[in-house]
Amino acid sequence: MTDFTDEELEAARVLFARPATFVMGCAKIEQLPPPDWPEIAFAGRSNVGKSSLINALVGMKGLARASNEPGRTREVNFFDLDGRMRLVDLPGYGWAKASKGEVKRFQNLGRDYLRGRVTLKRVYLLIDGRHGLKSVDTEALDALDLAAVSYQIVLTKADKLKAGEGEKRVAETLKAISKRPAAYPQVALTSSEKGWGIPELRAWAMAAAEVAP
Repeated sequence: MTDFTDEELEAARVLFARPATFVMGCAKIEQLPPPDWPEIAFAGRSNVGKSSLINALVGMKGLARASNEPGRTREVNFFDLDGRMRLVDLPGYGWAKASKGEVKRFQNLGRDYLRGRVTLKRVYLLIDGRHGLKSVDTEALDALDLAAVSYQIVLTKADKLKAGEGEKRVAETLKAISKRPAAYPQVALTSSEKGWGIPELRAWAMAAAEVAP
């Protein structure tokens, strides 16, 4: 799936083992921190496992707060990785328990961030590996293509799949995004619970952000 060397994987592990801290949550575009560090962002349907994935990447259980309530992330949340780069948790989409007006507000906030953030190096769009791309994800793909932001699909919850299903889902996803202009031509298959695919995702993120360990 990847061609990373052992040295590249180790460098990425060292980078993401550095201290990570929550910086701030922004409810308005005017509240965003200065664009002074490379940023990688995480987007996806509500309850797809964004918080768990961020925590797995940095090896901390409680950095990003997971919730059993879908749609709880209604701000753009910033995490600092030891002054090297920022990790950004974007508002979830899909079946959020909020009014239509509130849903539109925080989803528009995410779109505004995508369009205007000069330090944004890549977006990781999380898709539940058990289900693959759904119609609800199409709007997110369109928004990313429109913003001309490089994005990579990350299939989550691979540990819930039967043997062979993961590779099949990766192939289906690659075919579905093959003509999308901003899509990165490799799909990550991950399990935050088991740690599957996490070393490679760190290496992809490190390369995208162009930072040193």
